[in-house]
Amino acid sequence: MLKATLRSFLAHKGRLLLSALAIVLSVAFVAGSLIFSDTVTRTFDRLFASTSADVTVEPRDDLESSVPTGAVQTLPASLVRELTGVDGVESARPDISVENITVVDGHNESVGPTTGAPTIAVDWYVSERSVVELTSGRTPSGDGEAVLDADTADAKDVGIGDTLSVQAQPGSFRVEIVGIATFKTTNPGAALVFLDPAVAGARLLGSADLATSVSLDAAPGVTDAELKRRVTERLGDAYKVQTADETAETAADELGGFLDVIKYVMLGFAGIAVLVGVFLIVNTFSMLIAQRTRELGLLRALGADRRQVRRSVLTEAVLLGLVGSTVGLAAGIGLALGLIRLMSSIGMNLKTTEMVVGWATPVTAYVVGVGVTFVAAYLPARRAAGVSPMAALADAEIAGTGRPLRTRAVVGSVVGAVGAAALVGCVLAGGTSSAASLLGLGVVFTLVAMVIAGPLLVRPVIRVLGGAFPALFGSVGRMSQRNALRNPRRTGATAAALMVGLALVGGMSVASASMSRSFDEQIDRTLGADFVLQNANFTPFPQEVTDRVRDTEGVGVVVRQRFAPVAVTLPDGERIETTAAGYDDGADEVARVTYASGDTAAALADGNVAMDVDFAGEHDVRMGDTVPVEFPGGRSTELTVAALTDMDGGSGFGMAGGLVFGIATVEEYVPGGQDSALYVNAAAGTSVDRLRERLETTLEPYPQVQARDQADYKELVHDQIAVLLYLVYALLGLAIVIAVLGVVNTLALSVVERTREIGLLRAIGLGRRQLRRMIRLESVVIAVFGAVLGVGLGLVWGLCVQQVLALQGMTALAIPWGTIAAVVIGSAVVGIAAALLPALRASRMNVLEAIAHE
Repeated sequence: MLKATLRSFLAHKGRLLLSALAIVLSVAFVAGSLIFSDTVTRTFDRLFASTSADVTVEPRDDLESSVPTGAVQTLPASLVRELTGVDGVESARPDISVENITVVDGHNESVGPTTGAPTIAVDWYVSERSVVELTSGRTPSGDGEAVLDADTADAKDVGIGDTLSVQAQPGSFRVEIVGIATFKTTNPGAALVFLDPAVAGARLLGSADLATSVSLDAAPGVTDAELKRRVTERLGDAYKVQTADETAETAADELGGFLDVIKYVMLGFAGIAVLVGVFLIVNTFSMLIAQRTRELGLLRALGADRRQVRRSVLTEAVLLGLVGSTVGLAAGIGLALGLIRLMSSIGMNLKTTEMVVGWATPVTAYVVGVGVTFVAAYLPARRAAGVSPMAALADAEIAGTGRPLRTRAVVGSVVGAVGAAALVGCVLAGGTSSAASLLGLGVVFTLVAMVIAGPLLVRPVIRVLGGAFPALFGSVGRMSQRNALRNPRRTGATAAALMVGLALVGGMSVASASMSRSFDEQIDRTLGADFVLQNANFTPFPQEVTDRVRDTEGVGVVVRQRFAPVAVTLPDGERIETTAAGYDDGADEVARVTYASGDTAAALADGNVAMDVDFAGEHDVRMGDTVPVEFPGGRSTELTVAALTDMDGGSGFGMAGGLVFGIATVEEYVPGGQDSALYVNAAAGTSVDRLRERLETTLEPYPQVQARDQADYKELVHDQIAVLLYLVYALLGLAIVIAVLGVVNTLALSVVERTREIGLLRAIGLGRRQLRRMIRLESVVIAVFGAVLGVGLGLVWGLCVQQVLALQGMTALAIPWGTIAAVVIGSAVVGIAAALLPALRASRMNVLEAIAHE
């Protein structure tokens, strides 16, 4: 049996090739994501471990903000003298490092990265742990001099002697580049500007008496942990004290969020490839077993029992999985190599020579490849083992249409009912978390139900889709329709591969279109400012930008927006960390806010706070209540609830469920913060177009700040939503590639299966062109059938997603009919493309050999 199995596998290797490609794609994305994330993680672990001081003392920051505030937490530079006296400290030095800066060249163009990585200004200090070394020029000395990292200098064409403008929180200043420093380890993609330590504090923090951290070197014989204990005893809980390992771990955790995004995106591609590939493998093995009925029957007649036949088929599946996994693992290494080079092209200079292929990667690759193939081939193997020797010798087709379809009807109905009930529950749910959970449950069950019951829909749906074929194409059209109806199970499995991808696109298209329309309506309803001034990446900007905007001719009302991380203790005893927004008086002139109680004047008055009415109701907050509010740096106060905003009613210049108060509160409790946005109205007698020209002139030295009107703001939101949609389209592209492989495989095997039939048709007068047309029409109707199921399912999912979004105030529903139509038309094109090779092969058959085919 083993010899027969190996010979059978080698004899059918051509027919298994396309199934192997699906496995290769699945394994490649899994292996590539693991190799890339392992490589980046190890590279940066080594970077952080080699550059961290033995012990680092930093300001304690127990509150995290979901948006940048521009404030820099500092500590007294004089702390160095106190720490130098701690037993076990060999040396101590203050460090200054800030990310709330922008560096601009002489052409008013930003010198920082365009990838989202930060621009960091630090004080120049050389030690064994320095991340860079001076490779050209000299070190900065005094005010007005700086050193730039070599990667940024090369990317932005900056050289020694060039002058740059550094826009920091205390104010802008100009520096001459006197040196170029090269990274000794991996460049994480940031731009680094080094200043003389004597002036860095004053220029970057506003005072020479401040620092952002203190680095301590342990004396010989003193461990990092012991030194940390001694420092903590001296300082108490006022500061955060970390060893080198803890500092490296913290930095790695911060980097982990970025890596997780890439990893999960690639695993999403792998998941789609696995899911769609399952249908291809099931179909391939089902058809191969049907074609080998006589061969399997002979084995049974010669004494092979059911277990041996089943084991033989599964062994072929395992061999296919091993081959596909091996090739996929190699492709995954290539994919990881491409990602590493892509990261290097955008500033994160990883070395391909340091690629990490851990033991878990090949193990996972083979588990995925072999496991998926084994599971997908199990049902066809059982079906093969269930055939009697006499039925096989009579060349009976294994894949019947009797009881299995009735079983599918029952199982599919039950699973579909559960999925439909979950989706109905999602629509009726009153909470976002419960609605989202029911949505996920409903999506899974309805997808499974559609896969199970798909063959039952083949006859009624394809009769409609191909109803015009006989009138348009005559007998060729009639035969193509009947060929698609001949084996509903095969047609359903082939179409299911395309259905999965199109259902995903249909659902996300409805969701994204609804989100875009909801944001459009919310912007129209709430934004009253002529212009909103923000950084391109939504980070805060220095106070001097605000001052220059206010001094611009034709500017009327200017309302600042600042954010602050806070923790509020509510009457129900719950302590919630969130991000609050602060605004200037006059907010009513730039925003239209609906209040359940109170008004803007009360909300922004000193000592007051406003919050969302639903948020307040959930936590037993009433008008007039006093709530304790904690701010960064250990500052705290009590604020009176003076207004309740109705977010669902289209109000709110703050975050959903968040807090809003006057900007004076932010300035008092979060000193050193920066403005996140400016809402600007034109003065009386100044046109909006004229004001735009003047604002653009004012902002020329600040290329990171942009002035947007309502139309610009809507376009910005659309672009952000489009990023998610592009990802979905990429997933669709992968699904279509594998689905095309499935259609090609099905048609190719079908042509082999129907060789004698094709020969007879050719013998009685069917022309080559007619034969090719028949196969193309069969492919088109199968592809469109999958598109109809996928789009229908996707529309249902999209409507349910919109109901979940409505719980967050995004109540508008939009169905992108253009996208839906394009998907259906595109599926027909996919069907034509998939049929090209099988149709060409069929048309080239020798008629006599085809008729004599066994």
